[in-house]
Amino acid sequence: MASPGRAQKLLKGLRQIKPRMGVPFLDLKVQFNSIKDEVAAAVDRVMSSQQFILGPEVEAFEESMAAFVGTRYGVGCASGSDALLLSLLALGIGPGDEVITTPFTFVATASAIARTGATPVFVDIQPETYNLDPALIPFAVNAHTRAIIAVHLFGAPADLSAILSMANVNNLAVIEDAAQAIGAQYYGSPVGGVGVCGCFSFFPSKNLGGAGDGGLITTDDPEIAERLRLLRVHGSERKYYYETLGTNSRLDALQAAILGVKLAHLDEWTRLRRRKAEHYRLLFAKFGLGEIVKLPTSPRGCFHVYNQFVIECPERDRLREFLREGGIPTEIYYPQPLHLQKAFEYLGHQAGQFPVAEEASQKVLALPIYPELSEVDQTAVVLAIQDFYNGIR
Repeated sequence: MASPGRAQKLLKGLRQIKPRMGVPFLDLKVQFNSIKDEVAAAVDRVMSSQQFILGPEVEAFEESMAAFVGTRYGVGCASGSDALLLSLLALGIGPGDEVITTPFTFVATASAIARTGATPVFVDIQPETYNLDPALIPFAVNAHTRAIIAVHLFGAPADLSAILSMANVNNLAVIEDAAQAIGAQYYGSPVGGVGVCGCFSFFPSKNLGGAGDGGLITTDDPEIAERLRLLRVHGSERKYYYETLGTNSRLDALQAAILGVKLAHLDEWTRLRRRKAEHYRLLFAKFGLGEIVKLPTSPRGCFHVYNQFVIECPERDRLREFLREGGIPTEIYYPQPLHLQKAFEYLGHQAGQFPVAEEASQKVLALPIYPELSEVDQTAVVLAIQDFYNGIR
């Protein structure tokens, strides 16, 4: 055991750890540099073919994604937002229908419902995971309810068993919003392969990010897969002949080629993300912050992939400013739940209706996390948080 004097000296040394140029919230350049030659070869292959829209590159990536998720089909599209919209349309959801989801998510989840003409119906979240609370779903179901969109927020799987049980009793479809959760598992089953459709985003900041927008839907249903393929190309099976009204939502060949390269590295990147999350836990415990800061939870049977490492903390906004001044960027996901957003005021919700989501929006703070984040920078982050709380005690 170190002497008190030696322990104090060690702690003083740790406090000298400062981010040299600030801690990046996300550093995509360092990841790119590690696969630069592979990406260049993939881009060169597409450029040489001059086939940029759909085609063999997209088909190959769709097959790889389906295999990764464990489904029969993968259908690429232009974004994660479109993946949600196309899934709803493929299920025939539209005006007069209702779809249950969470108010504590990115706007695309609920806006996709609204864009079909259906009504988003919000259900509050679990305080531990920030995911949809299955126990509250029965109170939201009525004769107009057609589906549930379960969001795997921040990379943590939603309680799919309970959600599917509620859905089966009421003959509802379950769509998984896995935009933040590629690689996550629920009792050994990859997310995105449990519901009727799994929706993925390849926005650059995602765990599997492209060089722009991109999305994909996974499904085991051949009829839904065929309808998705039809909807993404204006509803046309033959050029200039239209079976239904669709949209233009195709995954570019360049994106598919780049994503195919990165998919081969995803398991290793996920392992490193989880290691960073565990190191944060060790640091928060080491510096006595366990009673002040609520850390992310990973329920039994769930494999969390930490698209974000989100803490819940008192004096959140003051802490965020303190960290910003010290060169440590953070983000707030999300500062206002959807039921209180102006875009959804037509639904008639009031403050207090979904108290868990509302409280979370006032306390959550996302810290830097990515596979290449150094332990030195992680230590600097946690020590700065400790300094803040020591200063206000």
